[in-house]
Amino acid sequence: MLNMQRGMRDSLEKYIDIRSSFQVSFRIQGPSVYDFTCFGLDSGDKLSDDRYMIFYNQCSSPEGAIRYEEVPQGARFSANLLQLPARVEKMAFTVSIDGAGTMGQMTSLVAEVSQNGKAALSLNLAGREFQEEKAIIVVEFYRKGTWRFKVTASGYNGGLSSLLKDYGGEEIQGTESQPIQVPQKAEKISLKKGEKVSLSKNEGNKPIRIENGWEADGKDYDLKALVRYHSGELVYVGAANADEVLRTPEGAVCHGGDIKEPGELEHITISWHPSIASVALSSYSALENGTGSFQEYGVFVRIINGNQVVEIPARDTSADSNSYTLCFGEILFHADKSMEVVALEMYSAPDSENRIGYRNGKVVMDIGPVGQEK
Repeated sequence: MLNMQRGMRDSLEKYIDIRSSFQVSFRIQGPSVYDFTCFGLDSGDKLSDDRYMIFYNQCSSPEGAIRYEEVPQGARFSANLLQLPARVEKMAFTVSIDGAGTMGQMTSLVAEVSQNGKAALSLNLAGREFQEEKAIIVVEFYRKGTWRFKVTASGYNGGLSSLLKDYGGEEIQGTESQPIQVPQKAEKISLKKGEKVSLSKNEGNKPIRIENGWEADGKDYDLKALVRYHSGELVYVGAANADEVLRTPEGAVCHGGDIKEPGELEHITISWHPSIASVALSSYSALENGTGSFQEYGVFVRIINGNQVVEIPARDTSADSNSYTLCFGEILFHADKSMEVVALEMYSAPDSENRIGYRNGKVVMDIGPVGQEK
């Protein structure tokens, strides 16, 4: 196996059989949410068309020459060069940060090119090699008589939006940490406790976006999701505790990272997945907020699904001012790939730092692990 270095260029067929499928895998250690993308580019280094941006929400090119799958702490792409159309002359493999953080904060990034289960090329990068970049072009494969590779390992401070601009693509609204604007012609629904609504299937099955908001100034609320799988497994998604993850293993539920700046809202994106039964949404009131009910501070959760917007506000005026956790409700995943929002508005016991949990398929307050005080 060859250990690649930044700037290296060579013929790919020295190391693998370019007539057969091979894999490009990535593993990353760091505090942020990382997205891995393969861009299929034309002779002008522009995106051949939108179908050749291969990532977690578009897992295959039209003919199947490039495929994406989630792996623990990373992603793996399968490629078949013979199946690629002639107009695709380059594949650029990138990693970008969704939400807070920079590449300089990561611990390590390992990229491998393998075939038939054997690693042929490997690249190791460390956070100290970067600074404020939010996206990296890791390695590129390109046609030049034959297929060659280039170890780029350089970044963009502007993140995914800068990559897309260079490649002639169009940024999807709402991929950054800032709250997206609600569409002017949105169908807005406000749910009370016990009410429910089905989410319409949006165009392209794009992920839905969850935002945690409030009306009072100078407050800080942490958005959390508890993912319940059909297997019974529970995964806590959040950015404040050591046992929480920013992204579930299959990539269906992703947290945008801890937000502390005034005016910005924490967010989570959710995509339907067959292994998931439900996702419970909760908000944790940081200690610096002081006493005061969620209703007093105007706390709410907003679910944005294309032109459909569902809000669940804190309405209970009798909620204890020392309740630190509010479970707004849950999103139920159905077998027909539809999702349903159910408003619960459940509060933790006074002074309890225990998170929510599931018992017999139902959300129960204060039965989860003790959270880290903030």
